[in-house]
Amino acid sequence: MTFFKTTFTAAAVLMATTAVAKDDLTIAIQLEPPHLDPTSAAAGAIDSVLYSNVFEGLTRFGPDGSVNPGLAESWIISNDGLTYTFKLRTGVKFHDGSDMTAEDVVFSLNRTQGEESTNAQKALYAGIADVEALDKATVKLTLSKPNGSMLFNLAWGDAVIVAPESIENIKQTPIGTGAFKFDSWTQGDKIDLSRNENYWGTPATLSKATFKFISDPTAAFAAIMAEDIDAFAGYPAPENLPQFEADPRFQVIVGNTEGETILSTNNKMPPFDNIMVRKALAHAIDRQAIIDGAMFGLGTPIGTHFAPHNPDYVDLTANSSYDPELAKKLLIEAGFPDGFKTTLKLPPPSYARRGGEIIAAQLRKVGIETEVSNLEWAQWLEQVFRGKDFGLTIVSHTEPFDIGIYARPDYYFQYDNKDFQALITALNAEANPDKRSKMIAKAQTTISSDYVNGYLFQLATPTVAKANLQGLWKDAPTQATDLTGVSWAE
Repeated sequence: MTFFKTTFTAAAVLMATTAVAKDDLTIAIQLEPPHLDPTSAAAGAIDSVLYSNVFEGLTRFGPDGSVNPGLAESWIISNDGLTYTFKLRTGVKFHDGSDMTAEDVVFSLNRTQGEESTNAQKALYAGIADVEALDKATVKLTLSKPNGSMLFNLAWGDAVIVAPESIENIKQTPIGTGAFKFDSWTQGDKIDLSRNENYWGTPATLSKATFKFISDPTAAFAAIMAEDIDAFAGYPAPENLPQFEADPRFQVIVGNTEGETILSTNNKMPPFDNIMVRKALAHAIDRQAIIDGAMFGLGTPIGTHFAPHNPDYVDLTANSSYDPELAKKLLIEAGFPDGFKTTLKLPPPSYARRGGEIIAAQLRKVGIETEVSNLEWAQWLEQVFRGKDFGLTIVSHTEPFDIGIYARPDYYFQYDNKDFQALITALNAEANPDKRSKMIAKAQTTISSDYVNGYLFQLATPTVAKANLQGLWKDAPTQATDLTGVSWAE
């Protein structure tokens, strides 16, 4: 009997030790990437899986939104602001074992702005006049004019460092320098990563990480409750959060994102080329009803394309307050007494699909009929983002400090304001914090007064995870699911 007890105790200890030693993770996200090259697409789902985990840039965002050293350990900026000299970390290798050198940086940054570049943020790097490798570990970046946001821009997923040897297959087989390396992609299901044992920095605690793609909110709830997954980043059904909060097996983490959720409007397509129509559209929308109905109260109303948690945010929600009677009058003044019909093309996220139903009903009340189309992400990118074949759409722009997209007349919502473009050019060149704040306020006010888009809410990011998982980001300063600091508590 004593032997049995001793054996049982040892077995229990062994089982407990095994449980404590868990070092793999299965985490779900709602959207599957269309491919795996963050430098040639606008899909934030690519960064959700690969940013920091697999790919790294010269600089990187921290969980608090700060810009920190990445593959560049330090840099010197010339007094005139035109030259950046980056000292690269030594001993960095790509996942195929090859060395990461200054030549790879030159290749990567030149590629962002090449004639054939499909980089979604190409405009951010257009001011780079020259990139030169001074030696294997030193890169000199020369700008055509000063840009105080350059270190910030280089932290985006669009500027990660890749090797020319791996470019041909990067969309299916990404090879980076990060703490995790890509193992496999089962399309429609999951992506498997494993720890990079030769990582230059602090190695990941997790030995393996699997990203599962679960688009349906009901399936997401079932997967968590059955403990088939360990966490869900950006959980798509906020109505379930109180249930998870009451369950000791789980923790609920709700943070801020940089995601301005907008009713994006095709400014060149009649009748939206008429500011009176766009103004009517803005006053036909009840933001709080959308937040309550689609997001169950999660989200902060916005009246311009800027994050409310940013110190330079200007509250302009009153400029487009809910006033359906005013919306009707504006439509009459614009020459549409009987309203009109347009398209409303919705990508897969819950905020878009659920919000789209509410917005369609709100617009119907003022005479605007919408033909609603539910698109998969690849379809949305093709038809809306690249093809500009839409009247209205709903999307959350999750890139940080991205008001500059309104200075691009060829951007998908096609807003062309020369004064605004000049303002952003001046902002990029200005280093004085007070002057920058005034310019940022003016930029916010301009696009709000031009009713470029219907500004809805700042997207919150709810994450549901097992209670003993630690190190997940609360806030999302960029669209990323950074697992480099994630571990299981003992």
